[in-house]
Parts: sequence; structure tokens; C-alpha cells
Amino acid sequence: METGGVADTLLSGACVVFTLGMFSTGLSDLRHMWMTRRVDSVQFLPFLTTDVNNLSWLSYGTLKRDGTLIVVNAVGAVLQTSYILVYLHYCPRKAKVIQTKSIQRLSFSLTIATLLTSASWIFYGFRLRDPYIMVPNLPGILTSFIRLWLFWKYPQEQDRNYQLLQT
Repeated sequence: METGGVADTLLSGACVVFTLGMFSTGLSDLRHMWMTRRVDSVQFLPFLTTDVNNLSWLSYGTLKRDGTLIVVNAVGAVLQTSYILVYLHYCPRKAKVIQTKSIQRLSFSLTIATLLTSASWIFYGFRLRDPYIMVPNLPGILTSFIRLWLFWKYPQEQDRNYQLLQT
């Protein structure tokens, strides 16, 4: 980081916390796959794109000698690779949100975590005046808003197995 100061430290800390939080949202998917031995409600593409993104950012962080970028992306790459390996072990086929008109396979927590993480990295890049940090995080915000729109467009069905109360 170029300049020290409390604001930079807090922003760097927010980036680390939000990013590690985002990476850890996959732990519930990992647990689900492990326990059920199926991937029926888990999407593969977010794991793959995040892993590629982590490896790219890890390389960039190493070039810039930025400890914040190095730490979070090394942890992220390990976690995402683990998610991918477990997914591939249990995956017979994939399902599509648009085709099924169901958000069952989307993770709301991952969507929110990605939005917060991408926004914090954009602020971090802005603070450092580094477009190489800001610009690659714009797709994270865009895809988060698309997924939020899908949650709005295809709301989760309420449990229909309840009994009406008689008055």
C-alpha cells in the first residue's frame, strides 16, 4: 500500500474480511456435497471462475508485493480448488436456472458476499489509484446484480405442505 494511515488499514482489512467471507460461503456447498454425495443444488461455474480469478490476482499481488492481495487469493485458490475437486467427484450433470425457472441452485449468501467483496476491492483499488484492481472487480458487481434480479424474477416457492388454520 502506498500510503499508510487508518483509512487504508481499515479498507485493507475490510477487503480481507469480505473476501474471506465470500470464499467461505462455499463451505456450506462443500458440506452439502460431502454429506449427500451429490451436487444437485450446487453450481460449478462460480467455483471455477473464482479459482481462475484467485490465481490471476495471486500473480498480480506477487508482482506488486501486496500482502493483502497475496494472502486472500492464496486462501481463496486453496478453497476454490477444494470445492472444484469435491464437485467433480460427485457431479453427474448440471441444471440451469433460466431453463428451470428456479433459483434453488443459486446461493443468495454468495451473491451478497460477491457484491460486498467486489465493491470493497473497487474502493481499495480506487484508494491506491490502481485500475488493475478496480476494473476486474466490476464484473463481480454486475453479475451480483444479475443474480439478485434472478432472485427477484424467480422467487423461491413457499412450502406448500402446510395446513390452513381453521377459524
